Amino acid sequence: MTSEALVVDVSRDWATACDVQQRFMQGLDRGAGTLDYSARCRQLRALGGDCYDFSPLVDRCLALTIGDASGHGLASALMISNVQSSLRTAAWLSGNNLAVALEAVNRQVYTSSLEDRHATLFYGVLDQGTRTLQYVNAGHAPPMVLRQDGSVIWLRAGGLPVGMFPRASYEQNAVELDPGDLVVAYTDGVTEAISPAGEEWGVDGLLKAATVSATQSAEGIVSAIFASMDEFSRGRQTDDATVVVLRVH
Repeated sequence: MTSEALVVDVSRDWATACDVQQRFMQGLDRGAGTLDYSARCRQLRALGGDCYDFSPLVDRCLALTIGDASGHGLASALMISNVQSSLRTAAWLSGNNLAVALEAVNRQVYTSSLEDRHATLFYGVLDQGTRTLQYVNAGHAPPMVLRQDGSVIWLRAGGLPVGMFPRASYEQNAVELDPGDLVVAYTDGVTEAISPAGEEWGVDGLLKAATVSATQSAEGIVSAIFASMDEFSRGRQTDDATVVVLRVH
């Protein structure tokens, strides 16, 4: 094979990998029954280590996932794809026991990943009938619940990032949502956006952007958060950035 043919072959494989990753996170900007949800993942490179997922489950439940693999580029993309596929399988087998699902994901990711690689992960299941969100936070930046009365709840309970140790236990928690409540999940590439002066946007910047745009649709809120972040950082991006928004009607 000539060097030119090899370059073409590698480029084709890279494009295919990018397409596969995007297919994991497309076609999800929609509402479903009593819910309105949307998300956006903006990778630093063509392939990245962030992910999100919405998966309809039985009994009017919706699974919500957001994750962030350590590092950047191809290695992180491969790892986060492993996390996503492992979680989907574990979720089907473990039912409502989210902690058991995360334990299984941790074992799989630890076994199949390179040394010193791990991923933070937030996994929640919302029962639309009771408006109860069961969740496990595996070392991820804590999502926020913005209440209609202006109060904020941070979803922290869980355990360590997946893939750090061969065995890990996780704590499952729950929060009851009221009509109009907003769930905002994000990766650290959002809150760690840096201004030209070297200041960090932080959770305060994210919270302000979400609060100001809270009357919009979920898709509108996602767009408003990215616009506010870009205005602060003057469009400079130093890490993969993902935002997930879910509103209960």
